[in-house]
Amino acid sequence: MRRFMMMVLMAALAVSLAGVASANTWTPRVDRREAHQRARIAQGVRSGQLTPRETRRLVAGEWQIHRMERRAKADGVVTPRERRRLNVALNHESRAIYRLKHNARVR
Repeated sequence: MRRFMMMVLMAALAVSLAGVASANTWTPRVDRREAHQRARIAQGVRSGQLTPRETRRLVAGEWQIHRMERRAKADGVVTPRERRRLNVALNHESRAIYRLKHNARVR
């Protein structure tokens, strides 16, 4: 009886670990790009290339991407479609950072 219970427990553990292992919520590229873009914004603030209003707009855009990522991870799986949407949003925000840093406005 004890051996049977141990085997049932091991089987239940294996099934639960398989479910955790299959949860694909790891997004290292998105996290790395978010960090890089935050650094670009901070550098623009330090150098005076970004005005306070431009900075607020960029930070709000970064926060929106962060919320999109949280929603994508909420069900335990980040699908390829969700990854594409995150990538498109990151591309859009990256272009906005470039445009605002390279316009004629300075602090």
